[in-house]
Formats: sequence, structure tokens, C-alpha cells
Amino acid sequence: QVQLVESGGGLVQPGGSLRLSCAASGFTFSSYSMRWYRQAPGKERELVAQITSAGYSTYYADTLKGRLTISRDNAKNTVYLQMNSLKPEDTAVYYCNAKFGTLNYWGQGTQVTVSS
Repeated sequence: QVQLVESGGGLVQPGGSLRLSCAASGFTFSSYSMRWYRQAPGKERELVAQITSAGYSTYYADTLKGRLTISRDNAKNTVYLQMNSLKPEDTAVYYCNAKFGTLNYWGQGTQVTVSS
């Protein structure tokens, strides 16, 4: 049974930081590229960061570049998203995604709220 379980979300003040985690099970994690998406209320889900299966290459959305770091630990079947200098507009549900060819798995999401 495939599972992606996100954690680490919460309420943070503007300028603060959060580290999201996504624990994977039920598939060969090290073979999959991993992505973080987010969806704010009333908006479409958008890709924020991606990391290749071995972790050698990363991608960040232009609007978020410089504030995010995606990383993975294939020994722990976990992908991380470090978010710094958070802004109110970063408020969204953040989803973990695993992709390998046509196989595509999603987590349930973790809420990030940036507010004073």
C-alpha cells in the first residue's frame, strides 16, 4: 500500500521558517522523483519544488527560488522542504508527490499558515 505522509506544517509568523517532511512507503522511493506542490484557497495547485530520484538535480518555482530547499534521504524514504522567509501569500496546503513514469502518488497534504 502506497503512502505519502506529510508533516511539519503549522502556523508561523511572517519571516519565519518551517521544515516539511514527507515519509514514503509502499514503493521504491529511491526510483521516484519527488515534488512538493501547494494549493491556496481558490487557486490551482502549483508545483513549488522537485528533486530527482538520486537527489542530484532540483527545480524551484521562480517566485519561490532562494527561499526553499528541497532535499531527500533515500535511506529514510523521506523528502523535505525547508521554507524560509515565509510570507502570508505562502499560506496553502502543501502536498507531497511521487512520480515515476505514469505512476503518480499524492499525500494528504499539510496546512501551512503564515500570519501574525
